[in-house]
Amino acid sequence: MRTNLFKKAAQGLLITLFALWSSDSMAKKDVTDKDLQGVWVMESYCYPNNAPHICGINDTQVKVYGADGEYACALIYKTKEGIFQVIPHEYGTYTFKDGVYSEMGREKTLDGVVLTDKNTFKGRWGTRQDIWKKVNNMPQELVDYILMVCKAKQAPTDNIQQMIKKYMFK
Repeated sequence: MRTNLFKKAAQGLLITLFALWSSDSMAKKDVTDKDLQGVWVMESYCYPNNAPHICGINDTQVKVYGADGEYACALIYKTKEGIFQVIPHEYGTYTFKDGVYSEMGREKTLDGVVLTDKNTFKGRWGTRQDIWKKVNNMPQELVDYILMVCKAKQAPTDNIQQMIKKYMFK
């Protein structure tokens, strides 16, 4: 009697796991590497043993993924006066192929970006787990501003570096 009960439970578990695996596989067939291109806003993040931080109230982050591999990331926060500040984090390049992700030339990962559907990705940054949502209707003027702010964070060209050294340092 116990053996039959165990077999039925095991069969039920296998059927359930297969159904979940199949539905997950079917859903991911609709998602391609190109779906990462566009503007993404962080919905939440969570460090181990902490409660999730919900973004979009006092702060968030935004990432822009261009079709040509262009990448920009900025922190956006609201001051006590209600003014929004855009703090550039980085600007450079990214790669994403067959689920393997890298940004800014860092080590490639399988969990840095995991597209769960065309409008959501989960990611890992260090020990932090992030959830990002795609914004399909962000005005191009705002996207251009974020890109400009992030580009401005880059180190000056070699020529400018030499002039700074010559005219500002001993």
